[in-house]
Amino acid sequence: MTDTPTRRRRPSLDRVRKLPAWSALVAGTFLGGLSGGVYGLVTPPVYTATSYVVAVPTDKAPSDAARGFAQAYGRVATQLAVLGDAQVWAGVPVRTLRDSVRTATSPDAPMVAVTATSAQPGLAVDMADAVSRALTRHAEDTKGSTQVRLVQFSRAVRPGKPSSASSGVTALVGASAGGLLGGLVLLARPRRTGRGEGPAPAASVPGPATAADVQR
Repeated sequence: MTDTPTRRRRPSLDRVRKLPAWSALVAGTFLGGLSGGVYGLVTPPVYTATSYVVAVPTDKAPSDAARGFAQAYGRVATQLAVLGDAQVWAGVPVRTLRDSVRTATSPDAPMVAVTATSAQPGLAVDMADAVSRALTRHAEDTKGSTQVRLVQFSRAVRPGKPSSASSGVTALVGASAGGLLGGLVLLARPRRTGRGEGPAPAASVPGPATAADVQR
């Protein structure tokens, strides 16, 4: 009775081993594509909106001072002092702004890009514009010491389509990853011996010497 489950498993294992070598590649590609497609359908879309502010030096500041202060304001934009004012205009908590807003600067231009992401396109626009507005207010308060002010260069535009990957793209990525894993399994699979080849003969081990062998 105890050998019955083991005997039932052996035919199943034999069938798996007799499958064609390329079946692992096909199965990995299919499962990976299916998983990627389901992930793309379940995950909500993400929209991105970006507003721009530019640093402008006053008459008392050198022309290259604007680029340096633009870099500094790009780092300050996501700090609590700025986000605390921006939450009033955006209508979201500071934590949401901290998680959704990113800034970028360029070493060649005195400009700060404020980018916000959200599942709602209108909210992404509101958050980007709110942070830009709060940043220009803080720059205006310190204009007397920095001799540099921030001016809104471009307001955020409502995105017409999500910036996140579609279900087709995620399915393609999943299929590629699954095919890669299937290929690795195919390479790691032990090769079969030829039909005419039998098992390798076992190495003969000499036995203990007898008295007759010693006399010889």
